Parts: sequence; C-alpha cells; structure tokens
Amino acid sequence: MTFSAQQISALINGTIEGNPEAQINNFAKIEEGFSGALSFLANQKYEEFLYNCESSVVIVSNDLELQQEIKTTLIRVSNPYEAFATLLQKYEEFKPRKVGREAPVFIGENTTFGENEFIGAFSRIGKNVTIGKNVNIYPNTVIGDHVKIGDNTTIYANATIYDACVIGNNVTIHSSTVIGSDGFGFAPNSENQYRKIPQIGNVILEDRVEIGANCSIDRATMGSTVIKKGVKLDNFIQIAHNVEIGENTVIAAQSGVAGSTKVGKNCMIGGQVGIIGHLTIADEVKIAAQSGIGKSISKKGSIWQGSPAFEVGAYKRSLVGFKNLPKIQEKINNLEKAISKLSQQK
Repeated sequence: MTFSAQQISALINGTIEGNPEAQINNFAKIEEGFSGALSFLANQKYEEFLYNCESSVVIVSNDLELQQEIKTTLIRVSNPYEAFATLLQKYEEFKPRKVGREAPVFIGENTTFGENEFIGAFSRIGKNVTIGKNVNIYPNTVIGDHVKIGDNTTIYANATIYDACVIGNNVTIHSSTVIGSDGFGFAPNSENQYRKIPQIGNVILEDRVEIGANCSIDRATMGSTVIKKGVKLDNFIQIAHNVEIGENTVIAAQSGVAGSTKVGKNCMIGGQVGIIGHLTIADEVKIAAQSGIGKSISKKGSIWQGSPAFEVGAYKRSLVGFKNLPKIQEKINNLEKAISKLSQQK
C-alpha cells in the first residue's frame, strides 16, 4: 500500500513542510531511513539523524527548530510519538484478518460465537462458552468451560484461560499467558504441612486490556481478580489472587503483585518491581524499576524508588550520601588518626 504525505498528514492532523505528494510505502527508524519510508523524531537526542535522513517523510514536533537543511518532507504535529502510533494502528487495521476455523479444533456443547471468528488449529474450547464477534483465537489455545469473551479480542497461540473467567472487548492476550490459574493459597496445619485452599473465584479482564507473553494472572480465592479497563501488562508478570489493577495502569516486565493488593488507576510501575500483599496503592503513583513496595502508598501521584522503597526525593538524597560513603569513611579514618596522635602527645 502506498500513501502520499498529504494523506498521512490528514490522518494525524499535521502540517506539511515540503512535497505533499511524497510517496510512502514503508516505515523506518530515523537513523535507518530510506526512500519510500516514513520515520518520526520524538526524542531530541536523535535530531542529528534528521539532517541526513533518507526517509521520504519524517514526523516531527511543531516546536522543532531546524539547525541545518534537510532532504526530506516534514509533517509537524503536537506529539510525534502519538501520531506515529496512530499511523501504525491504522496500518494494522488495513491488514487482512483471518476468518474461519482451522482443523482440528475441539468445541464443547452450548458454546456460541459471534460473526467473523478465527479459531486456530489444535485449540480446545470448553462447554457453555460465549465468544463475541471478530474474535481471533490462535493455535493451541485452551479455553475452559463457562468462559465469556467479548468482541474484537485476540488470544495468541498457546494461551490458557481457565473456567469461568471473563474477558472483555478489544482485549489482547499474548502467547503462553495463563489467565485464571490457582492462587497461591495454602494453610499450615499442626504438623507444619500445607493444605491447599480451593480457589473458587475467577479473573475478570475488562475492555482494552493487553496482557504480554508468559504472564500469569491467578483466579481469586473467592470473588474476582480484576484487571480494569485500559491496563497494559508487559511480559513475564505475575498477578496474584484477588488483586485489583486500576484503569489505565501500566506495568513493565518481570514485576509481581502479591495477593489482595489494590493498585490505583493511571499508575506506572517499572520492571522487576515487587509489591507485597494486602496493600493499597493510590492513583497515579509511579514506581521505579527494581523497587520493593512493602507498605501502602496513600499519596496520589507520588514517585517511589528503592528496596525497600521510599519517595524519590528522599531516595535521591540518600543515594548521594551512599555514593559519598568512601569519602566519609576516609574522613572518619583521618579524624581517628588525628585524635590518636593528639592522645599520644599528652
């Protein structure tokens, strides 16, 4: 498919500088541009590549002031990254989607489908399942009994959804993720042996949730583990039983949230963060990568870092002190030597 700069500009409400008829049929990073490609410049540290860029069109910020002449056509927008993301979404929409059922598949009794479904080979769908329209289920997927799946949802290969879980509209679940596995519930007895507590709840993924590859979201002991609208989880994330993740929160890879913790909406959680159980995290909180959260965070919009974590201002001050420890130790040693000499002179 080929588009002109004028057509692209209209899609993202941009302003053209250069040739409005420049033709685009591919995408490229700004440092690897070539004729016919569309690139974008969102990070100022890549500006040097703009002046020798071979891409036919580059999306840039309205505020960018050119320091040299350029060869390419520019489309100016308020947010280049968001504009480029919009174009990539449009590009995906133009791709033809699969429809129909490959063989073999197993479908249980009383299971219903909306129109235009795709079911990949070797998938197993249980009984009394309700599946909406335009749903893509890729090969080797297992869906348990009594599951509900909304419209326009995609479940990639080798994913597993346990019984009675609820998946909303426009949800994406990537390969090898497990939705609804048992929560980590065990009760010690008098002989210090652990007896399993049956996990009889489910998992609810609301609309527009995206779950990365190799994630595990445990079913609730009772009630539901809930991932609210617009949440985005990276790869290799563990969400324990009865956790609630608020709307539009994003969590990076290798993080874990322990049982019954409630994370607010619009939070940003970095990679390898650990959050213990039965906590409450306020809305709009940011947690830096590799932090350990051991207590509830009540301050909306606060930023936390460290393990154990504390607010980022105090963390940075403490880090300065930590970096200066060798100097401080040296001063202490010198003082001890001076005091020792004074003592010997008496």
